[in-house]
Amino acid sequence: QVQLVESGGGSVQAGGSLRLACAASGSMFSIDAMNWYRQAPGKQRELVAAITRGGSTNYADSVKGRFTISGDNAKNTVYLQMNSLKPEDTAVYFCQAQSAYSGYWGQGTQVTVSS
Repeated sequence: QVQLVESGGGSVQAGGSLRLACAASGSMFSIDAMNWYRQAPGKQRELVAAITRGGSTNYADSVKGRFTISGDNAKNTVYLQMNSLKPEDTAVYFCQAQSAYSGYWGQGTQVTVSS
Protein backbone atom coordinates (compact mmCIF):
# COMPACT_ATOMS: atom_id res chain seq x y z
CA GLN A 1 0.00 0.00 0.00
CA VAL A 2 1.02 3.57 -0.69
CA GLN A 3 -0.34 6.67 1.01
CA LEU A 4 -0.22 10.06 -0.66
CA VAL A 5 -0.83 13.48 0.85
CA GLU A 6 -0.99 16.57 -1.37
CA SER A 7 -0.39 20.12 -0.21
CA GLY A 8 0.24 23.55 -1.65
CA GLY A 9 -3.03 24.35 -3.35
CA GLY A 10 -4.74 27.69 -3.00
CA SER A 11 -6.04 30.73 -4.81
CA VAL A 12 -3.91 32.90 -7.06
CA GLN A 13 -4.39 35.51 -9.74
CA ALA A 14 -3.69 34.77 -13.37
CA GLY A 15 0.01 34.89 -14.09
CA GLY A 16 0.91 33.76 -10.60
CA SER A 17 2.64 30.64 -9.37
CA LEU A 18 1.99 27.78 -6.98
CA ARG A 19 3.97 24.72 -5.98
CA LEU A 20 2.17 21.53 -5.12
CA ALA A 21 3.79 18.79 -3.09
CA CYS A 22 2.88 15.12 -2.80
CA ALA A 23 4.36 13.27 0.15
CA ALA A 24 4.36 9.51 -0.30
CA SER A 25 4.75 6.75 2.24
CA GLY A 26 4.41 2.97 2.29
CA SER A 27 5.60 0.45 -0.27
CA MET A 28 7.34 2.88 -2.58
CA PHE A 29 9.70 0.21 -3.96
CA SER A 30 6.90 -0.97 -6.27
CA ILE A 31 6.17 2.46 -7.74
CA ASP A 32 7.25 3.06 -11.33
CA ALA A 33 5.94 6.58 -11.84
CA MET A 34 4.39 9.48 -10.00
CA ASN A 35 1.75 11.51 -11.77
CA TRP A 36 -0.22 14.69 -11.28
CA TYR A 37 -3.78 14.74 -12.55
CA ARG A 38 -6.42 17.44 -12.39
CA GLN A 39 -10.17 17.55 -12.61
CA ALA A 40 -12.14 20.68 -13.30
CA PRO A 41 -15.88 20.89 -12.55
CA GLY A 42 -17.87 19.01 -15.16
CA LYS A 43 -14.77 17.66 -16.86
CA GLN A 44 -12.92 14.37 -16.88
CA ARG A 45 -9.78 13.88 -14.87
CA GLU A 46 -6.74 14.52 -17.04
CA LEU A 47 -3.05 13.76 -16.75
CA VAL A 48 -1.03 16.93 -16.26
CA ALA A 49 2.52 15.70 -15.65
CA ALA A 50 4.38 12.49 -14.96
CA ILE A 51 7.82 11.50 -13.73
CA THR A 52 9.26 8.01 -13.83
CA ARG A 53 11.56 6.38 -11.31
CA GLY A 54 14.41 7.11 -13.72
CA GLY A 55 13.55 10.79 -13.87
CA SER A 56 11.91 10.98 -17.29
CA THR A 57 9.12 13.52 -17.45
CA ASN A 58 6.08 14.06 -19.60
CA TYR A 59 3.56 16.90 -19.75
CA ALA A 60 0.16 17.64 -21.16
CA ASP A 61 0.38 20.05 -24.08
CA SER A 62 -1.70 22.58 -22.17
CA VAL A 63 0.95 22.98 -19.45
CA LYS A 64 4.22 22.50 -21.35
CA GLY A 65 6.60 25.34 -20.66
CA ARG A 66 4.63 26.46 -17.60
CA PHE A 67 4.60 23.48 -15.23
CA THR A 68 7.56 21.45 -13.98
CA ILE A 69 7.38 18.11 -12.19
CA SER A 70 10.26 17.02 -10.00
CA GLY A 71 10.99 14.49 -7.32
CA ASP A 72 13.01 14.24 -4.14
CA ASN A 73 13.69 10.55 -3.60
CA ALA A 74 15.17 11.11 -0.16
CA LYS A 75 11.92 12.71 0.99
CA ASN A 76 9.61 10.51 -1.12
CA THR A 77 8.04 13.73 -2.33
CA VAL A 78 7.00 14.85 -5.79
CA TYR A 79 6.48 18.49 -6.65
CA LEU A 80 4.55 20.32 -9.33
CA GLN A 81 5.80 23.85 -9.90
CA MET A 82 3.10 25.80 -11.71
CA ASN A 83 3.99 29.15 -13.28
CA SER A 84 2.07 31.56 -15.49
CA LEU A 85 -1.18 30.15 -14.18
CA LYS A 86 -4.35 30.67 -16.18
CA PRO A 87 -8.01 30.58 -15.12
CA GLU A 88 -8.38 27.35 -17.10
CA ASP A 89 -5.86 25.72 -14.73
CA THR A 90 -8.50 25.89 -12.00
CA ALA A 91 -9.16 22.35 -10.81
CA VAL A 92 -8.64 19.84 -8.06
CA TYR A 93 -5.14 18.45 -8.48
CA PHE A 94 -4.48 14.83 -7.55
CA CYS A 95 -1.25 12.99 -7.01
CA GLN A 96 -1.08 9.41 -8.22
CA ALA A 97 1.50 6.68 -7.64
CA GLN A 98 1.55 4.02 -10.32
CA SER A 99 2.95 0.51 -10.04
CA ALA A 100 2.74 -2.33 -12.54
CA TYR A 101 -0.46 -3.54 -10.91
CA SER A 102 -2.00 -0.70 -8.93
CA GLY A 103 -2.60 3.00 -8.84
CA TYR A 104 -2.83 4.95 -5.61
CA TRP A 105 -4.46 8.35 -5.23
CA GLY A 106 -4.19 11.26 -2.87
CA GLN A 107 -7.18 13.22 -1.63
CA GLY A 108 -6.59 16.15 -3.96
CA THR A 109 -5.85 19.82 -3.46
CA GLN A 110 -7.82 22.72 -4.91
CA VAL A 111 -6.15 25.24 -7.20
CA THR A 112 -8.16 28.31 -8.13
CA VAL A 113 -6.87 30.88 -10.61
CA SER A 114 -8.79 34.13 -10.95
CA SER A 115 -8.63 36.46 -13.91
